[in-house]
Parts: sequence; structure tokens; C-alpha cells
Amino acid sequence: MKIAVDFHLHSKYSGATSGKMEIPVISKEAELKGLDFVGTADVFHPLWLSHLKKTLEKIEEGTFETGGVRFIITVEVEDNRRIHHLIILPSLSKVKELYEEFKKYSSDIDKDGRCHLSLGGNEIVERVKSAEGIIGPAHAFTPWTSIYAEYDSLRDCYKEYFDKIDFLELGLSADTDLADYISELKNLTFMSNSDAHSPWPHRLGREFNILSVEEKTYSEIVKAIKRKNGRNFVMNVGLDPKLGKYHRTACIKCFKIYSLEEAINRKWRCSCGGRIKKGVYDRIMELKDKENNHPDHRPPYMRIAPLAEIIALKRGCKVFTRGNTAIYEKFLQKFKNEIDVLVNVEYKELEEIDKEIADFILSYREGKICITPGGGGRYGSLNIMTRGLDNWII
Repeated sequence: MKIAVDFHLHSKYSGATSGKMEIPVISKEAELKGLDFVGTADVFHPLWLSHLKKTLEKIEEGTFETGGVRFIITVEVEDNRRIHHLIILPSLSKVKELYEEFKKYSSDIDKDGRCHLSLGGNEIVERVKSAEGIIGPAHAFTPWTSIYAEYDSLRDCYKEYFDKIDFLELGLSADTDLADYISELKNLTFMSNSDAHSPWPHRLGREFNILSVEEKTYSEIVKAIKRKNGRNFVMNVGLDPKLGKYHRTACIKCFKIYSLEEAINRKWRCSCGGRIKKGVYDRIMELKDKENNHPDHRPPYMRIAPLAEIIALKRGCKVFTRGNTAIYEKFLQKFKNEIDVLVNVEYKELEEIDKEIADFILSYREGKICITPGGGGRYGSLNIMTRGLDNWII
């Protein structure tokens, strides 16, 4: 069986997160999106943990459900170098065990869903493994709070626990084509997750993973992450990296894009006076030590854009508004969920609902799109393309 999973999101108890990030809303929106599993997020926060216990039904150890959507226990933590790590745990008893251990090293574990720990990456891995959890670096290439922003190698961070890392999260500004320029990552499973701070369709599930498993359970998901017994990731699905906020090197004030050489020559100061931040693309090119040929286990990466953003763009809007919901609902009424619309439904069927939007979805699937790249903290933007006789014309 194939399941769609978004492992990384946040509750309303993390900073800069929507107050709507509660389980009933997340479950409803995840079902409309087409996600079979999502992460609980923020499981160390006492109020959020209480909410989880009230709203989720335990299916088996590590597997919970509400409203037809299943949940797996997850949390993101920040280490003593401000690097973020994504953790997946097997049970609520292990959550309690790890919470008690981490509380010794955190002043905000009861205040922020994404808590800070005065521990190094290797020390966090040691404790997660003692709690029978799995762990990997979150949004590994972004210029803030990521492992490759701070180090040139995973080994520098995780030290003697380097070979205990189970996965790597790509982040919105990278994909497998970019990450596979780095040889030390060849044996790791790559994840594409939303890191959603709100439950709405252009955020939740904007990146996700398709896994091949026997059952919708925690144990089967772990086997897929570890590529055991025929379980595996069969596709990473996410934004074109150019749409990410930090894909290109750019000013964090006016968002002007620079080449790496220009940024260095300007000593990382923009002409407007703002700070220039190194982009994911340039960072990966610095770390590149091989061609981006993929290991045999690496699944394809499908680039998509949220359906809400496609509709807004075709309607000439910058954001998805109430006036655009009718066409969005038509697609979901016909095809049940957004992931099927974006990934699986045949063009001819989509065309019956709206030809222009069907054209755009097809162009995205075929990689025939035009994108103004993001950088400096501003998302990239899609540009309308019209199908010509022999090629696509802007």
C-alpha cells in the first residue's frame, strides 16, 4: 500500500504558529489534502500533550488516529548551536522518559513546542536512541538553524553518533537533485516535509512523502525510513526549490539576489544596507564533492505547487481568497483530495473542471514552469505559462 506522510509540522504552542493548529483542524485539513499520516509535533509541551491525549485514539503503540487521519509522535528540538533536529518516538511512555531527561537541559521545554536544549547534536542522538526513537537533521540546508549552516559535515555535529542518523529533511529550498551532490548523504533516507505553521492547504502538506508499507502503522513507517523488508520511500513530493525562501543568496531586507562572488566582494552587505544571506543553492555548491547521481535507493522527487496557489495565480491573485474557494471545492468534490489532483488524476479529467488550471498542473508535472527564485526570506513566485504548439511560452 502507498501512503502519504507529512512528518514535520507545529502546534499552536510553537512560536509564530497559527492558533488554529489543533488536532481537529489539522485532521480535517490533512484529510482534504490527502495525507494518510501526519506528525503530532511539539509532543514535549505539556498543554499540547494533554490536547493530544484528549483528541487522539490509540490504534497501536506509536499509532494514533482521529477523523480518518493517523498521527505519528514527532517533535523538533534545537541544540546548543541552534541546529534543529526532527525526532520520531515510538510511544507516549518514551515521550515521558525523554521529556524528563531533556528537561534537565532546557529552560523552555514547558513553554515552547520547539524547545531549546543545552546539548550538542551527538548528545541529543544518544538520548533519543536510548528512548528507542529515530532522528535526523531538520531543513538541513537553510541558512538559519540548520546543520549545514553551522557545519560542513554531519559528522562534525553528530560525532560518534554519525552512523545513528536515520534520515535527513531536505527543507523547502532543496530537493534530491541538489542534496545528492554531497557524498556523505548517499545512505540516508531523504524526507520532504511541510514544517507547517498553519493548517491551510498552501501550508500543510505542501511537501510530503509517499511510502510503500503493508499497514498504516508506526512500525511500518520506521521500516520504510530504514528501508527494511521491502518497505521504502517511493517518492518525495515538494516545492521546486526555487520557490523556497532561502534558495538563492539574497538580502534579507530588500531581497535583492546576488551571486556568491558578489556577496563575498560586498562583504555580505547589500546596497540597501541590509545583510546578505547565503542561499541553499550556493551552500550546496560549496559542499559539492561529487556529481548528483542518485544512489539506487533514492526515489524520484516530484515538484508541485499547492492547488490553492495555482488557483490564486490563474485568477490573478497574490493569495488564495474566499472568492477562489468554489473552484478549489469543485476539484476536491470530484477527486476527493488535493494530492490526487496534483499528482495522480489524468489531465483529461482535470480539464473537465477547469482547463486553465489543468494546463498549469500538467506543466508543473512535466517540469515546464517559470519561477522567479526566492531568497533572503521571501518565497519564490510562479509565473503563468501558456502551452504553445511545440513548447511552453511565458
